[in-house]
Parts: sequence; structure tokens; C-alpha cells
Amino acid sequence: MMVKVVGIKFENSNRIYYFSPNGLDIKKDDYVIVETERGLQYGEAVTEIMQQEEKNVFLPLKNIIKIATEEDKKINAHNIKESNKALEYAQKIVARNEILMKLFDASYTFDRKKLIFKFIADERVDFRELAKILAAKFKTRIELRQIGVRDKAKEIGGLGPCGKILCCTQFLSNFDSVSINMAKNQGIALNPTKINGVCGRLLCCLGYEDDIYTENKKELPKVGQFVDYNGKQCEVVEIDILNKIYKIKLEDEIVKIEV
Repeated sequence: MMVKVVGIKFENSNRIYYFSPNGLDIKKDDYVIVETERGLQYGEAVTEIMQQEEKNVFLPLKNIIKIATEEDKKINAHNIKESNKALEYAQKIVARNEILMKLFDASYTFDRKKLIFKFIADERVDFRELAKILAAKFKTRIELRQIGVRDKAKEIGGLGPCGKILCCTQFLSNFDSVSINMAKNQGIALNPTKINGVCGRLLCCLGYEDDIYTENKKELPKVGQFVDYNGKQCEVVEIDILNKIYKIKLEDEIVKIEV
């Protein structure tokens, strides 16, 4: 069964969430107020109204409440400004009380019924006392969310070792598993400066072509292996996995062979 949806993105997030248009004539690039589990939120429509199969969305869909007015845009800008002030205050409290956590983001819901702080920490943190202090200061519900270093890099942004904007900032909505075996499979030197991203974890892009490397390697010999060439046993000295080419040493000559 198909349902009508609109894709919505929120600030500092590349993930698309689907909402019911709720009978509204929503256009791409419209700013809207939506209903979420955390309260009302301000977001941007990144798709037109479209049909999606029920299996591809989480039901029941939350509604788009309305298209944002100029006044709503001013309220959102004010909320962002106040969120930055709240973050500065909370960081001072954390430093003063020597709490082993690093706060890096704060955001109000549009209706200001909740103030959400994000932090990273090496271990689990008891932040109950901090939450009480913040609730007393800002007179609203406080949520403290511990996230991973990849999520932090995604929200802050930056440039990767390739010189381009981080993939997680541009288009990755979920972090798939990446293993050191992917680097080995692709013949990449296991140098942390080469295979780790700015977050300190393995590069997400190691997984992009890993399936191709795995399939192509099945048709190629290994470096150091001896293969038959015109009736002679020759050593494989180099392989080009993506192009499915390997080179062998034939006496004093290097011969390139395409699979």
C-alpha cells in the first residue's frame, strides 16, 4: 500500500525523515513546523509530496503542522541564538564540576518544551545533577544525549584526507560497519593517517567499493604466486584489482596480463 509523504531534514542533520503532508500543499524547499516525539520542530522540505510504500516508512506518520511563516522563521532564529547561550552556560557548569564529558551542541525544540544537549564521553556519565541544574536555569525539560565520535564529526563537518567535504556531512544518513579487513582487502597500507577519518575511526569510504574488490580478487592471483605463462612458471609481482590486471616477471621483463 502506498502513502503520501514529504521528506524533511532538520538543522545539522543529513538524514531525511518522512512526514504526512496532512492535506497541506507542501513544496520542496518550504520550511515547515512538524510534530515529532520530542515536540514541535522546525525543518525543511527536501522533497515534493510523493508516494512511498508503507514498508519504507515508520507508521503511523507524524504530521506536518503547517508551512512556516516569517514569524516562525524569526522564532527559529531566536531559538538557535538562545541554544548557543545555553551551550556556553552548560559547558561552564561541566568544567566547574569536572564532569568527564564534552558538550558540543544544544538545541531547543521549536515550542521550547525541551532543550537537548549532545555530548561525547569515553565512559557512561552520571549527569543527573547536571540535568537538575540546567532544568532550574532554563525552566524546561532537559535531555542529555551521549553520541559517538562519528556522529560528532557528522554534525561539526570538515574536510576528509581526500580534501573533500566529509561524506557524513554531505549525504551519509547511517553509519555502516567498517572493518580493518576492508583496508587489507583493497591493498591499502595500514597507516592510521591513511585509513582513519577526522573522527579517528576507519574511513567510511573503505566500504564503498569493497564488494567490487572482493569479487575481482577471485579472478586474480596473489602477489608472490607463480602462474603458468607460455609454458613457463612466472611470479606475480603486482596486481591491479579494480582493472583486473596483474603483472608477472618473465626473466628480465615485466609482462602485464588482463583477466
